[in-house]
Amino acid sequence: MTDTRRRVKVYTLNEDRQWDDRGTGHVSSGYVERLKGTSLLVRAESDGSLLLESKINPNTAYQKQQDTLIVWSEAENYDLALSFQEKAGCDEIWEKICQVQGKDPSVDITQDVVDESEEERFDDMSSPGLELPPCELNRLEDLAEMVASSLPSPLRREKLALAVENEGYIRKLLELFRVCEDLENREGLHHLYEIIKGIFLLNRTALFEVMFSEECIMDVIGCLEFDPALAQPRRHREFLTETARFKEVIPISDPELRQKIHQTYRVQYIQDMVLPTPSVFEENMLSTLHSFIFFNKVEIVGMLQDDEKFLTDLFAQLTDEATDDDKRHELVNFLKEFCAFSQTLQPQNRDAFFKTLSNMGILPALEVILGMDDVQVRGAATDIFSYLVEYNPSMVREFVMQESQQNDDVTFHHTDILLINLIIEHMICDTDPELGGAVQLMGLLRTLVDPENMLATANKTEKTEFLSFFYKHCMHVLSAPLLANTTEEKPGKDDFQTSQLLALILELLTFCVEHHTYHIKNYIINKDILRRVLVLTASQHAFLALCALRFMRRIIGLKDEFYNRYIMRNFLFEPVIKAFLNNGSRYNLMNSAIIEMFEYVRVEDVKSLTAHIVENYWKALEDVDYVQTFKGLKLRYEQQRERQDNPKLDSMRSILRNHRFRRDARTLEDEEEMWFNTDEDDLEDGEAVVPPSDKMKSEEDLMEPISKFMERKKLKDTDDKDVLGKSSLSGRQNPSFKLSFSGSTKTSLSSPPSSASLNPGSPGSPGSPGAGARSSPSTTTVTTKVTVSILLLKMWVITSIVFCEDSPLIYSAIESVQYQILLH
Repeated sequence: MTDTRRRVKVYTLNEDRQWDDRGTGHVSSGYVERLKGTSLLVRAESDGSLLLESKINPNTAYQKQQDTLIVWSEAENYDLALSFQEKAGCDEIWEKICQVQGKDPSVDITQDVVDESEEERFDDMSSPGLELPPCELNRLEDLAEMVASSLPSPLRREKLALAVENEGYIRKLLELFRVCEDLENREGLHHLYEIIKGIFLLNRTALFEVMFSEECIMDVIGCLEFDPALAQPRRHREFLTETARFKEVIPISDPELRQKIHQTYRVQYIQDMVLPTPSVFEENMLSTLHSFIFFNKVEIVGMLQDDEKFLTDLFAQLTDEATDDDKRHELVNFLKEFCAFSQTLQPQNRDAFFKTLSNMGILPALEVILGMDDVQVRGAATDIFSYLVEYNPSMVREFVMQESQQNDDVTFHHTDILLINLIIEHMICDTDPELGGAVQLMGLLRTLVDPENMLATANKTEKTEFLSFFYKHCMHVLSAPLLANTTEEKPGKDDFQTSQLLALILELLTFCVEHHTYHIKNYIINKDILRRVLVLTASQHAFLALCALRFMRRIIGLKDEFYNRYIMRNFLFEPVIKAFLNNGSRYNLMNSAIIEMFEYVRVEDVKSLTAHIVENYWKALEDVDYVQTFKGLKLRYEQQRERQDNPKLDSMRSILRNHRFRRDARTLEDEEEMWFNTDEDDLEDGEAVVPPSDKMKSEEDLMEPISKFMERKKLKDTDDKDVLGKSSLSGRQNPSFKLSFSGSTKTSLSSPPSSASLNPGSPGSPGSPGAGARSSPSTTTVTTKVTVSILLLKMWVITSIVFCEDSPLIYSAIESVQYQILLH
């Protein structure tokens, strides 16, 4: 027989600091001649090959973790671990390691020196197995003392378990129990209670298989009825045989399956009701009992899943209208427990389980059950539905879409029969004051409409198709309580339960705003949902008012102009500001939430909303001075108006600001120094050197608005035109200048030949064929002076960008210098 105590997995730590599984085998310890010392040996359980051969080094630090793991390092970068199936095996090997190193096994790291009592324990390892006293009435006390004394030591527990198993001691003890009960021997019954309870604590599967067999289990329960601490014995057997009745809702033809169900129920009863609470015992003392129940449930699910006739009959009776209510209630409860058992399955087996249920028609059956009036039946059906959604939401969505396609004639008046609408109605109609069921159903609905778990499916159109279906056939059912309760300026019903329900609906709608796109947008705008939601800001329940504010805040956070225009068109900030003013000077969540909403609009510079708020609500908000949010909004608004009134100025400001952030102060200083070092004699006629720039396109962007500004000034100053015109008629030379820019680093300043060029009809005008670029000596001095003036102006503008980017002085200076140029 395989010794499960010594069954281990061997792990090594890889370069990525992850544990690699090297195989499963059985560990032993012994002297290895080649290694000249006691070593740990692990042989593979599959073929007996050697998985590990490691000498127990006296200087190596071994560490025990989580009761079933021993970890150590054999080299600088070579870590090993043994993971034991049972705690007893881990303890045994740990004690062997400590014995070799001369350390204390009671610690988790090999450090302390072994005392005499521990040495006695090591001596006990090589001693022969325990010899049990004869199973007789007069020796029960000795046996009870032996069991009690063996429990503290893992080694003695193991030896006691082997002795009880090998000698068939359990059946002998149960025979004595029947004798003691017939004789009403209370002292013997009390000893038997201690003995049987101690055998449970031995935590050995082979013993449980005997104790839980059909012929032994009721006597084992009988032994546990006679607790010495109780004046009267418990009546567990009476409950199991007379009160607890086993009902086969569907006849089970397999006797092995029936016996397994009986056994599992009784063992579960022992664990939950008969044995003392687990906190009384040492950690992991009953781990094997838990495992026994777990694997029994796995077997039951597998056997039922393989019985096609059983499942076919189950679903047929569930959906049969002739099935009476009591029978259907039993069938639904069975199916619920069946699904609960499936949670014990491994992922692969669980996939097969739910696929089988789907093929059998579990979703159509649930749709029928959820439409019934029985509250208990509907509750059980809801639990089953939650198992399905949590396991595979796409399976539920696929069923809904198929149902929709098969019923293309579904109208608004018949959509209440759809599965999802039934779930929504159960959420809305939950009678629990705390709405526990509604909270569960809301979570399931959110899972179904979550696009994140639709992306990994093979059907790429699932998201679009399902959401289109949901908004067409289901959203009106979900929002019905909200719309019905917000027809006036205040909520129609404002009791606690209604407010809780509306808060749940708002939570789901907020989720839709965050994760859906045009579907929820069209629904909100077409149904005027936000206006209805903001009615709830007048609720006496703060949590509901905050839910309404959160809904609007999520919409504003999208920065979608469709939403913004909808908000402005319907003046939807009005209920928010009203709630803010009604809240008064109280510093609470309501106050903070509303201020944060307006602060977001200000910081993100949502221009349309900023203008709307200031133009319509400034008088109500201008006295709020304990935060600067509203004054900041007003400042934003005024800046917007200023830019709207002077678009050229706004363009210049934008260009200057962008240029500023592209160039730092150090670059500007270097460029200015280069410009001042340029010899004036180097300037050619009509040319000026422009400070170099990192990007010539940026330089052009900077100077182009100045050129346009100068041209615009010429057109506006009609009086100056007249003066210049008269001067030209008198024969004075009044040179005008034209700024032209190219992609080079130089700016060309050219002058027309004479003032006659100002006359559009003269031969020298730009429009005449005879126009030419003539230069008279009298203009040379003026040209040079104005050239320098223009360059100084340009340098000053660049410097001003850094120090006063938004200063009106820049623009007035440009205008003044240009005017002086024209007068020259």
